[in-house]
Amino acid sequence: MGNNNQRRSPQSRRYSPEEKAQAVRLVRTLRDELGTSRGTVQRVANQLGYGVESVKAWVRQADIDDGLIGGVTTVDKQRIAELEQENKELRRANSILKSASAFFAAELDRPQK
Repeated sequence: MGNNNQRRSPQSRRYSPEEKAQAVRLVRTLRDELGTSRGTVQRVANQLGYGVESVKAWVRQADIDDGLIGGVTTVDKQRIAELEQENKELRRANSILKSASAFFAAELDRPQK
C-alpha cells in the first residue's frame, strides 16, 4: 500500500548561462511592457518551467551586475573567492614553514656529539 501523496524532494537542475540570460531578458521586457515588476518573475518562471526563486535570484544578480541596484557583482564574488582560496593556501604554507623552522631551530640547539 503506497502513499500517493508522498512528498518528492526538489530536483536539482543546472541551467545554462543562455537559459538564465533569456529568463532575465524576458522579465525585464515584461516589466517594461507592464510598467511594473509585480508578478513578472513568477509569470516568466511559469512560462519557462523554471523555479520562481531561481529566476528571482538571476534577475537580482543581473540587476547588481548592471549597476541597477547595489550589491556584490559576479566578478567581485569570483575575485573574493579566489583571494580567499589564495589566503587559505598561504596560511597553510606559513604554518608548514613555522613548523619546519621550529624543528630546525631545535636541531641547531641540540648539543653536538
